[in-house]
Amino acid sequence: MNPDFELYRLADEHNDLREAVRALAEKEIAPYAAECDEQERYPREAFDALSGAGFAAVHVPEAYGGEGADSVSTCIVIEEVARVCASSSLIPAVNKLGTMPILLSGSEEIKQQVLGSIASGETTASYALSEREAGSDAANMKTRAHRDGDDWVLNGTKCWITNGGESSWYTVMAVTDPDKGPNGISAFVVHADDPGFEVGGKEKKLGIKGSPTAEIHFTDCTIPGDRIIGEPGTGFKTALRTLDHTRPTIGAQALGIAQGALDAATDYVKERKQFDTPIADFQGVQFMLADMAMKVEAARHMVYVSAARAERGEGNLGFISAAAKCYASDVAMEVTTNAVQLFGGAGYTRDFPVERMMRDAKITQIYEGTNQIQRMVMARSLLK
Repeated sequence: MNPDFELYRLADEHNDLREAVRALAEKEIAPYAAECDEQERYPREAFDALSGAGFAAVHVPEAYGGEGADSVSTCIVIEEVARVCASSSLIPAVNKLGTMPILLSGSEEIKQQVLGSIASGETTASYALSEREAGSDAANMKTRAHRDGDDWVLNGTKCWITNGGESSWYTVMAVTDPDKGPNGISAFVVHADDPGFEVGGKEKKLGIKGSPTAEIHFTDCTIPGDRIIGEPGTGFKTALRTLDHTRPTIGAQALGIAQGALDAATDYVKERKQFDTPIADFQGVQFMLADMAMKVEAARHMVYVSAARAERGEGNLGFISAAAKCYASDVAMEVTTNAVQLFGGAGYTRDFPVERMMRDAKITQIYEGTNQIQRMVMARSLLK
């Protein structure tokens, strides 16, 4: 086969992985998706199933007890879980987000300390960058860290922490030199048992209700000196590099949500009759489905390309990562909205999954950088 065409073909191991994750997701995760959403509870069944199968943190290298899966494989896992339950897909997605700064910039000692427990499923990791007044303007954060002998002491509050309270490890960005702006921000690893660390109340959210989103508070939170990630002042650069690698995973989550909605709508229109005819026979419905499927497939290619380029360590990841996340999440919102429309009144009820998918899709346009920020990233890449 011409090697050029191999660029457009997933490896057999990727296809085998998809089959394995889909089978697990449909059997062990899908039955609890509506309940977790309704009760706003953590999908413990999904965590146990994913951890037991080695899918909760497939990206962790083998050297630290992980599967050593590539970035495309990680996206496939997230996509297939999100197809049945977006909340559950945040287990592998946020494990990568929380550990990516360590993989990119952490010392060997901190990798050994943290990554093994993530890979084994003993616990999960979360990522703490945003604050109430420092979301899109993340460099304006107020959380501070200062040295105290051999230790670091953190003070401040982080918000919108996905799986906050469930995770044991938190990658935290804090200002260590206020006079240096973004170059005065450093990255740290905090454990839930560290003195001065506290989890606040859960947010009351529109979607992804099975994944707790909480504030975390640092009140003279003291951590060992070796829990800094990289050199002081490099934290913001690490945060931006992290997002280049993890935005494709949000694209994958959006892609999975969209695929789940498309699958549900396709099945429904073949069964639902109006005027004694399956509504799938109406051209207007057919055109809606065709557009939905076309955009889902385009999003899938963009997500996989961005993941593959990240895996190869190519330069200028900012553009393609932002584009994949932005496009896939916009597609997810459009496709889930159209799926609800195709279900008609039934789609507006909790008797069917598409209303949950529509609510879940919205956050993919917001977190890890709003889609307005993604467009700024792309434009700057084009114009620099």
